Amino acid sequence: MVFKFHSLLSEISKHHQTILNTKQLHALIAKTHLSADPFFATKIVRFYAVNDDLCSARNLFDETPQRSIFLWNSIIRAYAQAHKFNDALSLFRRMLRSETKPDKFTYACVIRSCYENFDVEAIRLVHGEVIVSGLGLDSFCGSALVTGYSKLCLVGEASKVFYGIPEKDLVLWNSFISGCGHSGLWYEGLQLFHWMRQIGKQPDGYTLVGLISVLVDSSMLRVGQAAHAFCLKSGFASNPHVSSSLVSMYSRCKSIDSANAVFNSLLQPDLVSSSALITGYSQSADYKKAMFFFRKLTMEGKKIDSILVSGILASAAQSANVWAGSEIHGYVLRHGLEFNVMVSSTLIDMYFKCGFMSLGIRVFESMPERNVISYNSLISGLGLNGLASEAFKLFHEMLEKGLTPDDSTFSALLSVCCHRGLVDDGREIFRRMKYEFSIQARTEHYVYMVKLLGMAAELDEAYNLVSSLPKPVNSGIWGALLSCCDMHGDFELAEIVAQQLFENQPEKGAYRVSLSNIYAGKGRWDDVQKLRDDITELQVRKVPGVSWIGI
Repeated sequence: MVFKFHSLLSEISKHHQTILNTKQLHALIAKTHLSADPFFATKIVRFYAVNDDLCSARNLFDETPQRSIFLWNSIIRAYAQAHKFNDALSLFRRMLRSETKPDKFTYACVIRSCYENFDVEAIRLVHGEVIVSGLGLDSFCGSALVTGYSKLCLVGEASKVFYGIPEKDLVLWNSFISGCGHSGLWYEGLQLFHWMRQIGKQPDGYTLVGLISVLVDSSMLRVGQAAHAFCLKSGFASNPHVSSSLVSMYSRCKSIDSANAVFNSLLQPDLVSSSALITGYSQSADYKKAMFFFRKLTMEGKKIDSILVSGILASAAQSANVWAGSEIHGYVLRHGLEFNVMVSSTLIDMYFKCGFMSLGIRVFESMPERNVISYNSLISGLGLNGLASEAFKLFHEMLEKGLTPDDSTFSALLSVCCHRGLVDDGREIFRRMKYEFSIQARTEHYVYMVKLLGMAAELDEAYNLVSSLPKPVNSGIWGALLSCCDMHGDFELAEIVAQQLFENQPEKGAYRVSLSNIYAGKGRWDDVQKLRDDITELQVRKVPGVSWIGI
């Protein structure tokens, strides 16, 4: 395509250009000396950014002598959207030293770079710049800060920003309601929703999506049903984003029939709502229906994204269905998703859980890029299949390549130690996690350590570890110790542990059954009968175990 000058403005005003057209436009404005004009330079920078050519975009930016606020914002946004957050922040600092000062759009973009890069210190520094610039009470900047602090789990600071802005627009309200949901503060999110309605603020679809997202488990089902009723009365139920969030909410609350009913009420279900339903069936362990809807989507010719593919692969892994997993792998290869790190990592996990180690290793070796997630998947898979030394070698390889392990890496390693009874290795891994890599131990790390120590008959050390934790201690950790007491017949410690569990979860019958079995092993039949009577009187029950084989 050859551009004439009179058509330049028409071409430059389009939202998108191919990389070839962009280079021709760039050549034309350079030839006519228009590249020195920040208006034309901004447009070309945006076209380069859309085509993922950051090098050309940066060169043009650096060559433009007069840089407008729009040009600065375009180049910063280009780096942020490419997830080159450090470069975006570096440009922002350079902008602060220039004659052009940031506006609210600059700050919003940079704040997003901070929280997507998990950079707490940077977002606080940018917040300070926002205040100094006089935009501390601006609702647009406030919304970005509230979202950023919430994503970084700094809800207290998000709250200060929200309540510090006198004129709150709907976007700011929505940001804080969604932030509460992200931080698990469902009650605070509901209170905000009621408050905004009391002062006359009318919610929109984004408000309701944020509200529904705070409802995360079956204990909140009635609240979710009330939110659904409000959506029906106010006409938001037909909004595709709202309906998809309702499907997800009912799935999280283990009300899959309601999720299916909402899905079936949609005139044109989109990929988002279909993904929500498939995820719901997967979470409810109805893997056949999850695969049915996945196949239905593929037959309808809908393009399935990497997140849904990873979710359905996880279903195949949980059901140990390698045939379904291989079918999805075929879809991945046909649609070029094998280069997606998340998809490849889930494929590795699926093949190992189905017992096809060689296929999992082959997927890992074929990955052009490997990150912490892919290494975690392979370490976990090797450990699951008893290959402890290979898992440790892979961990050392990961460190040599400069990758920083995360909490999931250490969960996988501690799981390896549990499977093979490697007590000393487990102690060393736990120590390195806390002191060398400064990773805060989570519940699953303590569960693995308690199991590891308990199975090795180090019950006193396991009990001391649990006792050192802040109260209340998660029941899963106490439960792991109780199962070890059962294994070694230590009824005295079992009674102490069981008492903690009865106080934490009086409705759970499994712990009473475990203690009853320990008493039975010691011939304490009166105590067995008392526990059985308690189970009957309290109307608690143990969920029966399930086994299956593939044919």
